[in-house]
Amino acid sequence: MQRNNFLVGVILLIWFVISFVTNILGPLMPIIIQTYKLSLTMAAFLPFSFFLAYGIMSIPSGMMIERIGEKKSMLIAFSLNFIGALAFGLYPQYGIALGSLFIIGIGMAMLQVIINPLMRTAGGEENFAFFSVMGQLVFGLASFISPFVFSYLLAALSTSPIENPLIAMLAGLVKDNLSWTALYWLFSFIFLLILLLLSFIKMPVVELKDDEKSGAKGVYLGLLKNKEVLLFFVGIVAYVGTEQALANWMSEFLRAYHGVDPNQEGAQAVAWFWGLMSLGCLLGLALLKLWDSKLILKIATLISMVTVSVALFGDKDMALYAFPTAGFFISVMFSIIFSLALNSVAQHHGSFSGILCSGIFGGALVPLIIGSLGDAIGLRYALMFVYITLAYILFLAYYAKPMINNKTVSLKELFN
Repeated sequence: MQRNNFLVGVILLIWFVISFVTNILGPLMPIIIQTYKLSLTMAAFLPFSFFLAYGIMSIPSGMMIERIGEKKSMLIAFSLNFIGALAFGLYPQYGIALGSLFIIGIGMAMLQVIINPLMRTAGGEENFAFFSVMGQLVFGLASFISPFVFSYLLAALSTSPIENPLIAMLAGLVKDNLSWTALYWLFSFIFLLILLLLSFIKMPVVELKDDEKSGAKGVYLGLLKNKEVLLFFVGIVAYVGTEQALANWMSEFLRAYHGVDPNQEGAQAVAWFWGLMSLGCLLGLALLKLWDSKLILKIATLISMVTVSVALFGDKDMALYAFPTAGFFISVMFSIIFSLALNSVAQHHGSFSGILCSGIFGGALVPLIIGSLGDAIGLRYALMFVYITLAYILFLAYYAKPMINNKTVSLKELFN
């Protein structure tokens, strides 16, 4: 099939939107806590609702997409996103927020299952590695930008009179004077525009490779009896839990212990967490050409433990730098754990990938555990739970015995 550059651009736009919406919860968390007078446990149910949808829907989404095709699935996904965002915009209440985030999470889970095979088909198999990295960079860029958009939007909504017509329109839609909920009206418009765009696009027929196909029920049950599968599934739970715990609780920690304004410095810290994570991915790609992936995972995990310690027990300036730096060092973990997992099992990689993607549920579980502990012992000591998830990742780095190791070259070979 001929390469479709326009569709590649649309897919990169979708990656941007997924990240822009998904990773805004961290900057919002302190404001949501203050708005609804929530305990840390109740606040943690917000990311729990979102990532629970990932855990539930990753495997069923793969099955559904194989049955009805990519375009219909994408239209359903963005319709769910639109309904979820609009519902919260219209009724900005805590209970509605839980349902809204769950619905949006289902849509996002579906999109992430669709994107990679569609990108391989639209961009050409020979360019897939390049566009996969490009997708990661776009994802990171959106996560970096969204907290700055959040800060700008809140500042613009607080001015009088509002001169920007878009901001004025969003201000007119806000209910109960909760200016931060304007973000969800903005998300609604974005989802609606993409729905309209997708409805006019002709999608290519995607022929799934064996490692992209969902298996039958028996295949999943067989895999779940395999100790290797379960160990690496928990590894994905541990990684995503670590990532989301830091991203979601960082701004609230900085506000509670160092008096940092969550609308400005707190949001910027979250932005740089995601920005440095993207840079770390690029460095990780280079290092994987030089070193064994298990060695990189060991080093990254140990440095991450040190960085988290500085963030939790250092002064204000140290915390403001250390939290984002943690993003840089954990950035290589997901792809390495995923590749070690697939290289440790001989067959049914498509089904195994679905099980591993369900491990994104860790983004629901770990922040909730930390929120519950935070109410009992304080957020600083609760965040030490991250040491447990990082220790498990370190265990995997020592335990993994992949059938195929990543190909490396020596520095001498590189420069000859």
